Amino acid sequence: MEKEQNSKFLILFGKQLHKFRTDKKLSYRKLAQMCNVDHSQISKTEKGQKSIQLKTIFDLATALNVHPKDFFDFDFELKNEDVHK
Repeated sequence: MEKEQNSKFLILFGKQLHKFRTDKKLSYRKLAQMCNVDHSQISKTEKGQKSIQLKTIFDLATALNVHPKDFFDFDFELKNEDVHK
């Protein structure tokens, strides 16, 4: 994925994370404690500034009581050239 596409994807993922966290009325610190990560990682991920590992996605989903696929429930179009690289 080109840099702009990657950035857009991370921002959309972060918005989903933010939505689930605020729906549960959890602070960055509380969610971070539940997932055994630093609170700054949660903040940076929500802002689209940091990519996270699959294990962390699973831990977040467990803590937020959502399915991991729900984090990816947003419209995103891959450019054709990105698919074939």
